Amino acid sequence: MNELCLLNLVVTPEAEDAITDWLLEREEVSGFSSMPIAGHGSSEHAMSLAEQVAGHRRQVLFQIHLALADARRLTTSLGEEFHGSGMHFWLTPVLDSGHVA
Repeated sequence: MNELCLLNLVVTPEAEDAITDWLLEREEVSGFSSMPIAGHGSSEHAMSLAEQVAGHRRQVLFQIHLALADARRLTTSLGEEFHGSGMHFWLTPVLDSGHVA
């Protein structure tokens, strides 16, 4: 059985177009969602003065539903292609999925 997962990627708005194009070229990615998010955390040194005042940083979240083995290969490739970008990712198991008729 092929374990399914949700790959979550958090990237800067500046990297959004490059990541979108890169994901669209990947065979193992049949589709994905992306949305703007506000990142909150303790990394104030990485935030601009305006972001520190606002208390958050603008970021983009990508969500990709795929097989766990494909997700692991994808994160390895992302690390090679976008080394040093500060991208953050996590994988979560998908217990069930489908379309509601």
